[in-house]
Amino acid sequence: MIDTIFRPTLEWIKDDYRTYPLRFMIEVLAWAISIGNSFVMMLTVPNPPLLTLYPIWIFGCCLYAWAAWSRQSFGMLANYILLVSLDSIGLARMIINA
Repeated sequence: MIDTIFRPTLEWIKDDYRTYPLRFMIEVLAWAISIGNSFVMMLTVPNPPLLTLYPIWIFGCCLYAWAAWSRQSFGMLANYILLVSLDSIGLARMIINA
């Protein structure tokens, strides 16, 4: 039963890798950045190292934006471009007001 449930997903992942290995690796890196940032935030609340985490987060969003563009996914591209824009402004404000 487990094989029946997960086989289509595993095949989809393999196909995604075979189709565009570079994009697949970039998406995995962006995912690792996202999870890593969230993990560090969880461990360091209430005083997370935002000046370190914010640029890393923005870089991960840039990677996701490129992946969305290469997939021709307008919704994801628009989302990540907006996140990069808003978070870059937030980072700039944080640096200016520090």
